[in-house]
Amino acid sequence: MPRPSHPKLSREAIARAALALVDRDGSDGASIRRVADRLKVHPTSLYNHVPNLAALIEDIRALVSARIDSSPLREEEWEEGLRRWARSYRDAFRRHPRTIPLLMSHRSSVPSLMSQYEDFAVAAERVGWTSDDILPLLTAFESFILGSVLDMSGPSVMFDPTGQEESVPRFAAAYATLVDQDPADPVATRAFELGLSLLIAGARPRR
Repeated sequence: MPRPSHPKLSREAIARAALALVDRDGSDGASIRRVADRLKVHPTSLYNHVPNLAALIEDIRALVSARIDSSPLREEEWEEGLRRWARSYRDAFRRHPRTIPLLMSHRSSVPSLMSQYEDFAVAAERVGWTSDDILPLLTAFESFILGSVLDMSGPSVMFDPTGQEESVPRFAAAYATLVDQDPADPVATRAFELGLSLLIAGARPRR
């Protein structure tokens, strides 16, 4: 019998199957056995391509973060570069919000992501941040961006003061304005853009 022209398994195919499971089932989907079941192969077959579960999780991270565009950090002024990078970061993860708890529980060394972080570090140092500042600054942006994604993955509005208007009149008035907003996304994107502007406004080191 002739051998197939394309192998049934590849590292990318395994990673994409795992990502689909995490999108559906959350962190529980990141299982060698469950990925093997999805691909209809024995679990030991996966180890010919992926050495262990940690490597599989890194491959999932690489797939998701590949959509992040860090080129604006190299090509644009600091503030505009941050804005475009942060938006692409949010867009990448809003496609796969259920990966966030999984990826946040493991350290990363994905080369493509490290390259993006290098772009961030170079751009930050260009405007005066020191090496000691880079990780806190990056983490502040990432925490905000990923928090925004998680906000979008829940109910479109997390609060409802209906029936309490007399005790919280100003908040109730603010809540009432949501009737004029997009019902599918009444708060999250506006909150992201507002918060991002506030972060960027303070994104240069104080002399």
